[in-house]
Amino acid sequence: MTQQEKTICSMTGFARVAGRVSDTLGFTLSLKSVNHRFLDLHMRMPGGTDALEMRLRRLLKEKLVRGHVEVTLNIERSQKAEAKYDAALVAGYVAAFRSAASEHNLSGEPDLNTIFRLPGVLTGDSRNSEEELQVLEEAAMREVDGLVDALNAMRTQEGTALVEELRAGLDRLRVLVDEAALQRENVQQAYFERIQQKLQAMLNGSLDRDRVLQEAALLAERSDVEEEVARLRAHIDHFRALLDGGGEVGKKLDFLLQEMNREANTLLSKTGGVGGNGPRITEVGLSMKSEIEKAREQVQNLE
Repeated sequence: MTQQEKTICSMTGFARVAGRVSDTLGFTLSLKSVNHRFLDLHMRMPGGTDALEMRLRRLLKEKLVRGHVEVTLNIERSQKAEAKYDAALVAGYVAAFRSAASEHNLSGEPDLNTIFRLPGVLTGDSRNSEEELQVLEEAAMREVDGLVDALNAMRTQEGTALVEELRAGLDRLRVLVDEAALQRENVQQAYFERIQQKLQAMLNGSLDRDRVLQEAALLAERSDVEEEVARLRAHIDHFRALLDGGGEVGKKLDFLLQEMNREANTLLSKTGGVGGNGPRITEVGLSMKSEIEKAREQVQNLE
């Protein structure tokens, strides 16, 4: 496995590049990504750049895996466009106006402001010619590889920071699980004694004591959290292994955290209302859920 394959990336990042087509025409191209279940490309492109948009989509689908990615292209001119008008078209409008006025015996002269608002009268060099757009497309595509590399560099940096936070959270979670294991015997004994007292009070000594104790032992066994502790430890080890392996692990880690949360809920349901160290193990279970929820929020940003 290569180093690139081992890298765990965040889906959060930003990169921008500027380029020039000519002395008067330039552009900026930017990529901004946030978390998303799949790869979701949102293109913000000027009119007339459909061909460039298609090429960008194809390339980005090859280079990115997940995330909502906004692609923005801005075309910039270093000088104001010089407004011009179509003299022949204006002359035609004026002639048509006067001809209609004469035919219907109307007075008045054509309004130049109105004529200039008619389609096609005003022209200028602010519109991008086909030749300019083709040159701009090639110039922009030459910048894309470096732009994606810059975006991925930020995503990798963010991913590395998230992995460190997740490892620290796993350490805290493991300490809590180990404490729950230490409290287990005390809680089980407290549960056993509680059931024994209730059964003896109910039966008032009318049934065989050994039979009552057997039933109480069975109920106490059902309240044991040993399986939940073992599963939580296994999930934590699996989580660490996925972090060590790297790659696109976000969805797998999220699934594991869901499983951890179920085990923590079961542990809480088994120890609620138990005497002895029951309140402490309840605190431990709630702390587990808090750490798991923090980890889930962080994992949502991993690729």
